[in-house]
Amino acid sequence: MEPFVHLKGVAAPLPIDNVDTDAIIPSRETQSVSRSGYGEKLFANWRYLPGTREINADFVLNREPFAQAQLLVGGRNFGCGSSREAAVWALSQFGIRCVIAPSFGTIFRNNCIRNGLLPVTLPIEVIEPLLSDLQACVGQAIVEIDLQACTVTGPDGAVHRFEIGALDREMLLSGADEIAITLQKRGLIEAFRNMDRTQRPWVYQDSQIWAEDARETGT
Repeated sequence: MEPFVHLKGVAAPLPIDNVDTDAIIPSRETQSVSRSGYGEKLFANWRYLPGTREINADFVLNREPFAQAQLLVGGRNFGCGSSREAAVWALSQFGIRCVIAPSFGTIFRNNCIRNGLLPVTLPIEVIEPLLSDLQACVGQAIVEIDLQACTVTGPDGAVHRFEIGALDREMLLSGADEIAITLQKRGLIEAFRNMDRTQRPWVYQDSQIWAEDARETGT
């Protein structure tokens, strides 16, 4: 996945609580086996007029400057509902690289991390004025994210710190998943295994016997 280090771009306000994954991408839009083509399906029930692909001019992502949004600022419990990973794909393929909200659905948040999309949790006391500022902006709805410093800078220049787990932060900064990060410590892993093989040889003898039996029986 693409590393996330720093982002400065247009942020779209979506002041709605409990935006679930079916709102982010309706189930009817997930009938493809491909992981591509989801950007145009993002918020399909809101971006388009009922039963059509005709643009709903009232929806925030269909209006400038928010049609160019790279960040989305939402309400409480963003991404609740089902576990569909396509909700994150749709956001990413539209161009959203960061979602800021007071809280997230747990599975959705984890899917974000593993797809290179940064979920930032800020207190509602910070989110509400940020949403108001974005809604009042005329062409300058710019928010800046620094993952190294764990800061959000709003349109008014105010800087807010956020917290993120060390492993989540490392995955996003490096663009690597848990397995890739673990393999970066291959030398330490092999050193431990060699030491452990010396101290507890019987463990590895059983493993070797099982492997030899498996080769002989073809299982």
